Amino acid sequence: MKYALLLLTVCCGAIALLLAESESSKSSDALAATPPMGWNSWNHFAAKVSDAIIRQQADAMIASGMKSAGYVYVNIDDTWEGERDASGVIHSNNKFPDMKGLADYVHSKGLKLGIYSSPGPKTCAGYEGSYGHEEQDAKTYAEWGIDYLKYDWCSADKLHLDMQQTYQKMHAALLKTGRPIVFSLCQYGREAVWHWGASVGGNLWRTTDDIEDKYDRMALIGFGQNGLEKFAGPGHWNDPDMLEVGNGGMNEDEYKTHMSLWSILAAPLLAGNDLGKMTPQTIAILTNPEVIAVDQDRLAVQGRRVWQEGPLEVWMKPLADGSKSVSLFNRGNGPGKVTVRFADVGLGNSAALRDLWSHKDLGVFQTSFSAEVPQHGVAMIKAH
Repeated sequence: MKYALLLLTVCCGAIALLLAESESSKSSDALAATPPMGWNSWNHFAAKVSDAIIRQQADAMIASGMKSAGYVYVNIDDTWEGERDASGVIHSNNKFPDMKGLADYVHSKGLKLGIYSSPGPKTCAGYEGSYGHEEQDAKTYAEWGIDYLKYDWCSADKLHLDMQQTYQKMHAALLKTGRPIVFSLCQYGREAVWHWGASVGGNLWRTTDDIEDKYDRMALIGFGQNGLEKFAGPGHWNDPDMLEVGNGGMNEDEYKTHMSLWSILAAPLLAGNDLGKMTPQTIAILTNPEVIAVDQDRLAVQGRRVWQEGPLEVWMKPLADGSKSVSLFNRGNGPGKVTVRFADVGLGNSAALRDLWSHKDLGVFQTSFSAEVPQHGVAMIKAH
């Protein structure tokens, strides 16, 4: 009898664990049903980030039209961390005198606040990490009103931790708080994270090392995402790092390529510029509703490359309404003619096309469509 009871207990425990994992998965899927959109402090402000800057960026997100376009997360990256008190509770440093007050301010604008930590003892910038304080930190974040956590591997390397177990530990701590918090895994694509990121609660996971505000670096990262499309979907996204649009290192054609590529990849759209000092061109790129609609499409499919010849490439993303988003890229050092054959993207003999950057209907074309694309530029169309 006691063995039967033991077996029953074990079985019930296993079923409960499976149900908990299932509910966790459903919760994660609902939390980031489409790729997260927002802003992160690191690319532009780095260690200069402060309470005042976060408030300014939140205000600018609204004034610029970014919020109306779908951007909602205002994320503090590294260097906010202060010391732990005698009980081990983390406190923010003097750049952030009142994190709860800051969260309340951001929430009052209809936006959400994100924060940053590391599973190691120190963050990348040498500030206090979460090692040994996972539940404490998660509880503190929830009490402050945090909505998003970027968890950066960094010094965890020195401890030789199991990466999957380490991320799962913080995910469990976040779940225990009862507050919905988007969980961003930042481990630079190591250990083929796309295979296991969703299983440890990741809503998004970095697939590469850091981006830079340079065309070659952006292109290497973005075009290198081909082949990872099967791992993306509602609640779990491949993350090729933040947007550099508006930081000044690329020209307008290159920034359009950046935005088009990230959108066709169904990548998180996290701006990394100064939202309070944007040119009209930068605003137009970041808030293009037709391009954003491709990224946020409810079919939740990551696009892929369907054709390549030298520096010329065609990428396609199927959309929920049955149409296809098609991007014609020119990675060469001069203008080039790029052609998409409708058969390559699953269309019939003819298709009605719309240019998503000029917001113009192009008409009906037979068999194929060609565009003269500038150096490092893109032609992005929607095809029915």
